[in-house]
Amino acid sequence: MANFNWLGRGRGGLFPTQEPEPSPGRGRGSLGSALTPPPRGVGLANQASNAGFGRARGLFMQTEDGAMGRARGLFLPPLQPVMGVGRGAALFAQDPPQSGTQACEPEREHVTERKNNLAPRQVDVPVHGREPSLVSMFRGMGIESTMPSRGRGLLPVGRAAAEDPCGGKMEAAGPSVPLSPKSSGEEEVARSSIFGIPPHRMMPGLGRAALPPLTTASLGRALLPVPGFRSEASTPPVNTATLNIVHCVIKRDVQSKSAFQGESIYIGSNHIPIVCKNEAVYQYHVTFIPNVESMSMRFGMMKDHRDTTGEVVAFDGSILYLPVKLNDVVLKSVRRTDNQEIAVKVQLTKILPPNSDLCIPFYNVVLRRVMKTVGLKLVGRNHYNPEGAVIIEKQGMQVWPGYSTAIKLTEGGLYLCVDVTHKVLRNDSVMDVMNQIYQHSRQSFRDECIKELVGCIVITRYNNRTYRVDGIEWAKSPKGTFQLMDGSEITFVEYYKKNYGIQIKEMDQPLLLHRPKERARPGGKQIITGEILLVPELSFMTGIPEKMRKDFRAMKELTPLINVSGNQHTALIQQLLKNIQKSPESLTQLNGWGLGIGSQIVMVNAKSLPHESICLKSSSFSIGPDATWSREVVREPSINAIPLTWWAIFFPRRCGNQAEELLSTFNKVAGCMGVRLEKPNYVELADDRTENYIKSIHSRLISEPNMQLVVCIVVGNRDDLYSAIKKLCCVKNPIPSQVINVRTISQQQKLRSVAQKILLQINCKLGGELWTVNVPLKSLMVVGVDVHHDTSKAHRSVMGFVASVNSSQTQWYSRVAFQVTSEELIDSFRICLLAALQKHYEMNHNLPQKIVIYRDGVSDSQLKMVEEFEIPQLIKCFDKFPSYEPQMAFVVVQKRISTTLYLGPHSNFAAPPPGTILDHTLTRKNWVDFFLMAHHIRHGCGLPTHYIVLYNTSNLSPLHLQRLTFKMCHLYWNWPGTIRVPAPCKYAHKLAFLAGEYLHSEPAIQLSDRLFFL
Repeated sequence: MANFNWLGRGRGGLFPTQEPEPSPGRGRGSLGSALTPPPRGVGLANQASNAGFGRARGLFMQTEDGAMGRARGLFLPPLQPVMGVGRGAALFAQDPPQSGTQACEPEREHVTERKNNLAPRQVDVPVHGREPSLVSMFRGMGIESTMPSRGRGLLPVGRAAAEDPCGGKMEAAGPSVPLSPKSSGEEEVARSSIFGIPPHRMMPGLGRAALPPLTTASLGRALLPVPGFRSEASTPPVNTATLNIVHCVIKRDVQSKSAFQGESIYIGSNHIPIVCKNEAVYQYHVTFIPNVESMSMRFGMMKDHRDTTGEVVAFDGSILYLPVKLNDVVLKSVRRTDNQEIAVKVQLTKILPPNSDLCIPFYNVVLRRVMKTVGLKLVGRNHYNPEGAVIIEKQGMQVWPGYSTAIKLTEGGLYLCVDVTHKVLRNDSVMDVMNQIYQHSRQSFRDECIKELVGCIVITRYNNRTYRVDGIEWAKSPKGTFQLMDGSEITFVEYYKKNYGIQIKEMDQPLLLHRPKERARPGGKQIITGEILLVPELSFMTGIPEKMRKDFRAMKELTPLINVSGNQHTALIQQLLKNIQKSPESLTQLNGWGLGIGSQIVMVNAKSLPHESICLKSSSFSIGPDATWSREVVREPSINAIPLTWWAIFFPRRCGNQAEELLSTFNKVAGCMGVRLEKPNYVELADDRTENYIKSIHSRLISEPNMQLVVCIVVGNRDDLYSAIKKLCCVKNPIPSQVINVRTISQQQKLRSVAQKILLQINCKLGGELWTVNVPLKSLMVVGVDVHHDTSKAHRSVMGFVASVNSSQTQWYSRVAFQVTSEELIDSFRICLLAALQKHYEMNHNLPQKIVIYRDGVSDSQLKMVEEFEIPQLIKCFDKFPSYEPQMAFVVVQKRISTTLYLGPHSNFAAPPPGTILDHTLTRKNWVDFFLMAHHIRHGCGLPTHYIVLYNTSNLSPLHLQRLTFKMCHLYWNWPGTIRVPAPCKYAHKLAFLAGEYLHSEPAIQLSDRLFFL
């Protein structure tokens, strides 16, 4: 085999060809001669006469002419002919004749001299995603990756000092690594699968599908090579005796993850640029000899040496940040408790650029001080203005206006993000709520109190702090005692009278329990634990009560106060900026660290995606600017309407008229929607007690096992009745069920619209298909995942999993899994995905080639855990199927963000239209992410959703993922319009909410192929 100039590689064999021109040979088991037409498959080989490259899955080839082989995925010619990519692939090329170009690698005798003079140089390299852990291993060897990754999170790295692919020559940094010299005919073993490469050209590729910068675009499973491809660039010779470690500092290019297709739109955001005037921030490590355990003593000792450190400091107990440089110094302090002399050793450890990630935390500490100087009170994590409170006497509450602020480091630099927020405080204390509960339900008083209060947020107005109620201590009262910091004991009554001047009136009231989350103290290993007891009489309820949320008139009065328009939003931000500029103390705080806050919000160029067309059974239409189609969907037949022939309706005797009117309206509107509706079985109940509903439904299901649907008309919002019906119909006797509040069908003028929506919902629950959009990707599975915390048991969470199982994205498979841990990490992820893949195979007789997973409910602090824990589980489950390696993208969906978007001042800062994409300037530096405004907002600011691509081997570009995400926001069948998140995520949320709030167990597997949870 060594006599041939090239090798062709397939799954099982290597064969030479005798053609003088490059020609492909492909086959899954073997590669035949190129004299015959090439069989199509996974492997390929080609031949050439000059140096080039070959790429395939594990492909390794040597050629003498510029030719390329491509297989299994997207493989295109690079800008430089010195690249090997694939599954552990490596490639090489022979050196061209000397052309006078200086070699990238210095001679051995000059290495020592150059090592002392070289510094890392920054090179603009586009990066497609977060740097993986495998690259960190090479970084420990002194190697920095310089190529973009479009594989399974891995970047190709090179071990040869070659021409800088970023442009110019790479500079060597770090020690040289000698290689044993060999003759030119021998081969060295590279760090790839099983193939060898000669020492004069070593560029191992890491990753399953890593790509160099692309020049053209071609898609396919196994593409033909380009005959006669020849690279024009010459590669300088490399010294084979030594090998220098290349150090290339990656500088992210914003355009590497930004897609430019779409209509340009000029928008603003609630971000204000911050200018860093200082040259650097200096980090010091502070050591106390002998050790001082008390944090307060450490802070006091450092405060005593402000003449040395200066007034502007940031100290957490062990790490000190200063805007000025100090020489290493040992300071002397005296511990006041025992008069022992303490040596405080201050050592310089790092010199940070002013916009470093490590500077952001204490920049936010400075910002918190600034907010305090302008007269705002810290409540929880936000700052509010109690003096500007709006009193709503009729509802017994008040609204505090305030701000949520944070300094962030984004692609565009440092920004101050300011969001307008409001705190709704109720005038009734927890004691008042408990008294009301006692009057209504004395027998189950304690149970009702636990149900009403546990989980609520209360505020103690004597210190403006908020607490979450984790329990009620019925055996304790304010007459009891607790221990102070000095070890002495004091009663609650005496404590509040002595420290706050408050006299507690009710002595026999129970106490509220709050368990703070365990966290480490700053700069130390001590863990903050313990319990906090609160007096109900002094604790006030916060938030909007559930009863008020269901009151339309009350919400109509409250909504304008808390849901401000874009114009009001920007005006309040401008007012805050003016207050900061007018405060000399605030400017002193900012100038100490060299921070300058701009005076205007940032304005950027975004893009607007084109409107989608909604496809029904026999027609399609384009949606309008408000992205709703409520009229069209009830005038045309749905894609698949399930005939409703055998069903029953249960109602109490007093709701008989409403049931008759509802059925009459059903018959009027069903024809236009393509639904064939037969007469139901009427079951009249004597009253609306829960046991009557359950007994009647259960007996009917036993006697008529072929029943398709159960419809229940109930009186009022009774959670106990709703939960009992759903447990029976979703767990014990699986059957789709529809629960209707009689109040929603009592208004004649709205009955037709309500009946149409109910019929659409029933069709979904029976397995019907309403509408879809054009998704050009075939063999695609879209998965939505969300987590909800179970209310019945503490520290238990429930995962909702919904996946599409057909190419038109109109059939769904759902599963539920309960977890014991409180973290939103899903141990059962792999099991659910395996079940979905098996369901896809049953319906389509094949497995999906692309899988896109939208994971909802992940905060920034959990991104690393999701990347390291959940994604590997998914990859492992593919091994259960032989020879199955699908392309996958994992996208995190974040709704609870502080970013808002508006149109320009000419539009009074109105919300941007649906389809607005922002994928630069305000996005993250270390992730491929974008903001999408998918829904229409009539009142208030534009609230986008943040999407972070944690993992992508799907060959979908940022534009493709953005378009696919926007399309998925059209497919939520419970609302004829676009929604804020992709439909699978919303379905998963509804499923997890139903299981966690009402079922408290997994639904029956018989309902997994229907949207029974809508």
